[in-house]
Amino acid sequence: MDPYVIQMNGKGSLPSLRDVHVNVGGKNSLPGKGKGRKARWSVKPSDMANNTFNPIRAIVDSMKVKPNPDKTTISLSIGDPTVFGNLPTDPEVTQAMKDALDSGKYNGYAPSIGYLSSREEIASYYHCPEAPLEAKDVILTSGCSQAIELCLAVLANPGQNILVPRPGFSLYRTLAESMGIEVKLYNLLPEKSWEIDLKQLESLIDEKTACLIVNNPSNPCGSVFSRSHLQKILAVAARQCVPILADEIYGDMVFSDSKFEPLANLSSNVPILSCGGLAKRWLVPGWRLGWILIHDRRDIFGNEIRDGLVKLSQRILGPCTIVQGALKSILRRTPQEFYHNTLSFLKSNADLCYGALAAIPGLRPVRPSGAMYLMVEIEMEHFPEFENDVEFTERLVAEQSVHCLPATCFEYPNFFRVVITVPEVMMLEACSRIQEFCEQHYHCAEGSQEECDK
Repeated sequence: MDPYVIQMNGKGSLPSLRDVHVNVGGKNSLPGKGKGRKARWSVKPSDMANNTFNPIRAIVDSMKVKPNPDKTTISLSIGDPTVFGNLPTDPEVTQAMKDALDSGKYNGYAPSIGYLSSREEIASYYHCPEAPLEAKDVILTSGCSQAIELCLAVLANPGQNILVPRPGFSLYRTLAESMGIEVKLYNLLPEKSWEIDLKQLESLIDEKTACLIVNNPSNPCGSVFSRSHLQKILAVAARQCVPILADEIYGDMVFSDSKFEPLANLSSNVPILSCGGLAKRWLVPGWRLGWILIHDRRDIFGNEIRDGLVKLSQRILGPCTIVQGALKSILRRTPQEFYHNTLSFLKSNADLCYGALAAIPGLRPVRPSGAMYLMVEIEMEHFPEFENDVEFTERLVAEQSVHCLPATCFEYPNFFRVVITVPEVMMLEACSRIQEFCEQHYHCAEGSQEECDK
């Protein structure tokens, strides 16, 4: 008998399903006769699914309060610059997508790492003498989030650890722990405009440390590291032989009094995977195009890491081809005025928000220098009826219909994050409501009555 045959019981007519079984290798294989297995339904989620945890969703979903029905809701919590319609992308960006679609050239599969022509455009756009790039150094991804996921997957094994900023973007933990990678948190210092506590950072490194994540400019802090501070970070990485994952999705989104320095431009010794994308600078987060730039001038990553990234990219066969087809025009034709106007708006809103909140007793905002956020410290001793930042922000929603993310979402209790992309009139109204809320709940701390009387 053939090794793979379907036997049918009965003659001349098609059998019912229960009368058909598969004969493998000439032996009868009957339903329910699997060795050592009792046939029963037992379908459970995988360990990877169970280990995937998004702290923002967990905290926000547990906040059951309803906004004040007498006040329109103002959301300062969503890191999507398109939500209110006041920050559209440039017409050139939209036209590039229309042209790519109309051309009919980008309807099929692309290579999993992206079209060669699109990778050449990215390499050319970010190339500089200090950090040269070629197409082979670029991998296109489905948004910056997938770029980060691929970098973690290629650098770290289950049981290893990565170094993550606190406060920091919650996705780093979500991705790492789903892969069985331990997260070690290094501290950012609000009194130093969120610079890294370098001594504490270095103390976390051990033989199982797979990489250091550096997010600059920062979500949630809105901070921008100086050149000298970046050099100190690189010195730690070089001394400890730890590669860097540079999350630079907000690169170039810095205010006029600051300068963004790509980390790879400052070092030829430390291997760096730099992650970026179209989402924030071009104001199209839903288009899902990101990239990894491989900086490895001393050939420390070698072919193994490059090949590993290619293999991992093959799991989803690359990002949207139409956006890839539009990339050349987006990068070449977006006018400088568009970038300038976006940053001018963000800086104006940041200054307005910082000034308004700094004048409120009990709040201590930290002035941002870029990105789309600022962090505000709650002096909890002045708000004794609230146990923590989650309760504070819950009541702010219930009484004033203003949504801010409690910084517990970013591993940093007793702060909250404000998104500064909302229209100016909404920002003014939100700050006014936050002031009213704080005035209603503020109490002088014990022993500070003299200060309160001033």
